[in-house]
Amino acid sequence: MQIGLIGLGRMGGNMRERIRNAGHTVIGYDTNPDVSDVAHLSDLVDGLDGPRAVWVMVPAGAPTQNVIDQLCSLLKPGDTVVDGGNSRWTDDERHAKELGARGIGFVDAGVSGGVWGLEHGYALMVGGDEEHVERLKPIFHALKPDGPYGYVHAGGVGAGHFAKMVHNGIEYAMMQAYAEGWELLEKVDSVDNVREVFRSWQQGTVIRSWLLDLAVGALDEDEHLDRLRGYAEDSGEGRWTVEAAIDNAVPLPAITASLFSRFASRQEDSPQMKMVAALRNQFGGHAVESVKKA
Repeated sequence: MQIGLIGLGRMGGNMRERIRNAGHTVIGYDTNPDVSDVAHLSDLVDGLDGPRAVWVMVPAGAPTQNVIDQLCSLLKPGDTVVDGGNSRWTDDERHAKELGARGIGFVDAGVSGGVWGLEHGYALMVGGDEEHVERLKPIFHALKPDGPYGYVHAGGVGAGHFAKMVHNGIEYAMMQAYAEGWELLEKVDSVDNVREVFRSWQQGTVIRSWLLDLAVGALDEDEHLDRLRGYAEDSGEGRWTVEAAIDNAVPLPAITASLFSRFASRQEDSPQMKMVAALRNQFGGHAVESVKKA
């Protein structure tokens, strides 16, 4: 099968290689000419036989919208576009409508696998009409991990990215739990080999997971994480998960707390904790620490 792939960054570039390794033809385009197969997006479209399939792997929001706008004018009725980035599911509905008005199909694909996907495969959560999804199954099967799992047609347009959003929300909470446990173990004097405690959990425990394996790998590189600053970004899906929970009146205390913990990590001196300290001093006479003047 032929497919065009727009966006050849860390994930897109590896996806191009994995699809090619499965025997399919990939024409890749990127704004970086060093990795692009063609000079222009129009060259990618011209190089594909109709009906065309084009996979978009660019950042969510304006960059994805820009590509969709260009494809609306370049593609023909019967072609299909896949958005494999981390777009919000509500954007999918708009993109499907815009492309559908020109007779172009749309599929949203939540993709998980990161830098390990080339070797181990990518978990795919797909949304869209059956006819569009069915046509792209050879590509989905080329990307997914070996075995029976790792791919799902989750539902209609937006379902793939919604499922990936929830996946990432769960990921936030799991990482936060490991982080909190690690900090507590590091804090007490009685445990003097925290890294090996984590390693012992990798076999026979109910909390063993790939994330735990990665945590052990990080501790092997830097046993007490002394070289890292306690700062963590959020890519958007955590916020969207919490917003969706509010809209649907679904309680998500663990995921919500993990998102807010990331916000706290970005503060050198928490304004909220200033107020907490002030209140504790007022009602209980608890000691407060003054800011040291330069």
